[in-house]
Amino acid sequence: MNRYFRHLVSFILVFSCFSSRAQNCSCSDNLKFVVERVKKNYVGYNDKINSSNRNRFELFTDSLINEAYKAPTYQCLPILKKWLSFFKDKHLGVSYDDSNYSKEQIRTYYAREEKTGWTETIFDTYLKEKTSSLDSLEGIWKDHTGAYQIGIVRDIKSKNDFIGFIIKADGTRWTPQQVKLRITKKNDRYFLKYFRAVDHSLNPLSFQKIKDTLTLGDGVVTSRWYKNSVDIPQTPSQTRSSDPGPKFTILDDKTCLFSMPSYASLAYVSVMDSIIRKNSDEIAKRDHLIIDLRNNYGGSVLIYDKLIPYIYTNPILTEGASVLATEENIRDYYSQIPSNVPDSMKKIFERNLSNLKLHINELYPLYPVDTVKLTKVFNSPKYVSLIINSNTASAAELFILQAKQSSKVKLYGGNSSGAIDYLEVVRTKLPCYFYSLGYPACKSLRLPGYPLDNIGIKPDVKIPGDVSDWLNFVRTDQAKKRP
Repeated sequence: MNRYFRHLVSFILVFSCFSSRAQNCSCSDNLKFVVERVKKNYVGYNDKINSSNRNRFELFTDSLINEAYKAPTYQCLPILKKWLSFFKDKHLGVSYDDSNYSKEQIRTYYAREEKTGWTETIFDTYLKEKTSSLDSLEGIWKDHTGAYQIGIVRDIKSKNDFIGFIIKADGTRWTPQQVKLRITKKNDRYFLKYFRAVDHSLNPLSFQKIKDTLTLGDGVVTSRWYKNSVDIPQTPSQTRSSDPGPKFTILDDKTCLFSMPSYASLAYVSVMDSIIRKNSDEIAKRDHLIIDLRNNYGGSVLIYDKLIPYIYTNPILTEGASVLATEENIRDYYSQIPSNVPDSMKKIFERNLSNLKLHINELYPLYPVDTVKLTKVFNSPKYVSLIINSNTASAAELFILQAKQSSKVKLYGGNSSGAIDYLEVVRTKLPCYFYSLGYPACKSLRLPGYPLDNIGIKPDVKIPGDVSDWLNFVRTDQAKKRP
């Protein structure tokens, strides 16, 4: 693979610049736009849609277009996501962003959202008058910041149903009296009927009520609400940076650690280079180097280039890739040459751009298979452990494929995400500029013989589910194997 290909790989951090011009927020028009754009420009389309499933896919598409005709604009996102889910590609997605709009424009967009007659004053009176007969679910609930408050009250139309409505919110996307959720009760158990997300779309989340705490969702996305005056716990996940950068730590006289939870920013390339220069002597003193890639969703893989010499034992074969060179893909991705890269790299990107323009509408092999050859093998570290999990994806997985070719390297944890077959995400605005689409334009030459999407890379040593301290597990296991 041409080494400069790796810069362009990014996990699906889908966003776009929004315009203040009039927009078409008809759900059916936006779905049709997505269908046509993906069909023409998504590099995996012909791999995913074939004679065995084409009829089913077309029926599926038609049914969603009919559904989109009837859907309110703010209920379009689930429909778009449902259509894209057919392809089972984690780099293919659509997202919501209203950051370039005024509060008035956003409020207008949601002005017709469902509301109740309950106000904060009326609800306070109800809670005081009905104290002895209230259900334990009824009351005022707050998120962990206290910025959002909802009232949950029994629905007068059904004694087993409850309505959650906004009391206090951001005043933009959500305003007082708008319905945030609905819950039903069966045999003293509570079940979430639906929860409306930031864009008011309906979300069927998992739901649990334990005393005065509601937990919605699980895994990476979790929302907790606390009743009345309950003390709200502050957890590390609520104070942690959303995009933490690389960090180097000396664990003991034999072990050092690189924590690499993100490749998302090109700024981290220089940060990582600086960390390695500063600590090169410390790395060379230690037998064991651990690289923690848990929850690394991808981005630019140039960040690991300076780590390769510490991992290297023999030539590393890197995979090549082809690019679907449509006019839209060239315009919206390959013409966008980064400004924060050296001039030598800019020349490579400009050359790639010229080659793609010569092969319009072709699947062009832009990145040939390559081999990394270094003249020196470092004596230390002697052992390199990579920790991975199901959230280790995309560019991080490319790094894993290269690193695991070294005899020094052992993988620990669980299977990686499996978001690596189709890469280089092109982003474009939908007719309704609150939404943007991202889809891959680049396809690995491993395919079709060695697919990894939705499978992931298997670790050499699987860490058992009952182990909470993965780092200590790796240190202990590696210590046992040392001579």
